[in-house]
Amino acid sequence: MGQADNIGHLSVPILDFSSISFDDEEFSRENADSLCRKVREACESHGCFIILYDNISKELREDMFVAMKSLFDLPEETKNKHQSPKPYRSYLGKCPYVPLYESFGIDTAAQDFTNLMWPQGNPKFCETFEKMSLKMQDLNFKIMKMICKSYGVGEQDRDMCGTNVCRLMKYHVPPITGELDQSSTSNIGLLAHTDKNSLTILCQNEIQGLEILNKDGDWVPVVVPSQNSYIVIVGDALQAWSNGRLVAAKHRVVMRGDKERYSCGLFSIPKDGAIVEAPRQFVDDDHPLLYKRFNFSDFLSYFVSNHRDDALQVYAGV
Repeated sequence: MGQADNIGHLSVPILDFSSISFDDEEFSRENADSLCRKVREACESHGCFIILYDNISKELREDMFVAMKSLFDLPEETKNKHQSPKPYRSYLGKCPYVPLYESFGIDTAAQDFTNLMWPQGNPKFCETFEKMSLKMQDLNFKIMKMICKSYGVGEQDRDMCGTNVCRLMKYHVPPITGELDQSSTSNIGLLAHTDKNSLTILCQNEIQGLEILNKDGDWVPVVVPSQNSYIVIVGDALQAWSNGRLVAAKHRVVMRGDKERYSCGLFSIPKDGAIVEAPRQFVDDDHPLLYKRFNFSDFLSYFVSNHRDDALQVYAGV
């Protein structure tokens, strides 16, 4: 178990989960306490971290990216069949603001989604997607357990991650402009934003591109060091729940080079009807209340209607 705060230009913490057991007996031991503290500190200082995690096989990861390519290669008419009235649960493509970006937000059963995309059947895609999403849900559950343990709050607060949306994302190769202009917006894969949900876990192919805005106002590349690496990002819901102790990381995707980027994300969301409220342990004389209690679904509807960078502060700030 270890942590590296600086590797070259990388300033995002790296935590090694490969030697930790998450059963109740092992999880109470000193080495687990140390790792839980490092998870909390990374969420407080950076709002994100990279983990090394061996419990998802290389073969499953590779199968997932092959499955994603087959999905995004489907005709546009087929992909557009995946629509939902709920925010971020539909197919998005050919958006003028992010022309390099395509995504599916999926909260339905793997079989239902597969049948919609491939009425003739595609058991390999269904099996791979179901296995990968379950593995990432388990990892999300473990990380939230570690955060709660480190702060000494009840595990009922894991309801902050009570619902999961799996998002499959493709970033196209940017157009060739003849010059490398770092200020150009033509290579922006995803605009700068904070996630509105609780926790995000990303699994990406070998193509980098994710950048985090640090406290100095500089964009820092998040360079994933190995195939068994995952990126964890804190969202607005956990920032409010923790009374600002945890930081929602502002991030974007910038595409460079001539290869497409694929990313599979597990977005955990407070369960339906959940009220986001800081536990009493987070509020004291040194940490006055920063956010009013609020219904997460109402907050998300507000953001979808307004798309403000400061949506959390405007909607729930004290």
